[in-house]
Amino acid sequence: MVLPVYTLAIFLIASADWAVLGACLALAVATLLFIFYIQPDASDLAPHRTKLDQLLERRDAIYDNLRDLRFEYRSGKYSEGDFEAMKTALENEAALALAEIDQVTQSQVKRPRGARPASADRSTP
Repeated sequence: MVLPVYTLAIFLIASADWAVLGACLALAVATLLFIFYIQPDASDLAPHRTKLDQLLERRDAIYDNLRDLRFEYRSGKYSEGDFEAMKTALENEAALALAEIDQVTQSQVKRPRGARPASADRSTP
């Protein structure tokens, strides 16, 4: 009678080892699939940028370029004619960016509910 109990104990231990080994193998496969196969979407990683955010970033970049241009002109890298031409081009680009920012912000401003346009406020004689 002792022999069958001993055999049963070995079988239970062996089956538990196989269960642990199977669980480890499943975990390893799932980990490898996650790392190498399931790639996060790039749009999930980047924050959502609105048109206004893009325009403000463009405006800041233009201002940085103007600042750098002035520094390089003062250090003697550019002649006065080149400096004026590049400065004018950057200022025109900045003006366009600011105009676009104004358009976007004006389109985002909404009239209060029930408000009449300015032309309707004038009373007719």
